[in-house]
Amino acid sequence: MNQQKPSVLFVCVHNAGRSQMAAAYLHHLSAGLIAVRSAGSMPAQRLNPVAVQVMSEAGIDMSAQMPKILTAEAVQLSDVVITMGCGDSCPVFPGKRYEDWKLDDPANQTTDAVRRIRDEIRSRVEVLISELLPAR
Repeated sequence: MNQQKPSVLFVCVHNAGRSQMAAAYLHHLSAGLIAVRSAGSMPAQRLNPVAVQVMSEAGIDMSAQMPKILTAEAVQLSDVVITMGCGDSCPVFPGKRYEDWKLDDPANQTTDAVRRIRDEIRSRVEVLISELLPAR
């Protein structure tokens, strides 16, 4: 990892649900001590409104976020790359830590199902923070 704060990139296909929720949680729970990015291999036009709603219920407003296209630069600038079903479209660079989080896609899911996905993301993000900021 670089000498500044650690950096994490969350990647999924549409960058409208899972990766946005994970980025919002990491930013919130790390109190800005970890640089956070998210992107999609085929970004949607807007965020999943149910994902925005369930994050709001958890006290996190991500309504101003927009889906972003995955770039090689975003991967290069990140210490950890966490994929969520983007398949072979995620570029791989030597020396990066990669994880694939198997999570259901919140698209077309019920609000309760998206809440379960949100809660699973939060617990994974908490583990990630403990790994990246062990002295915290």
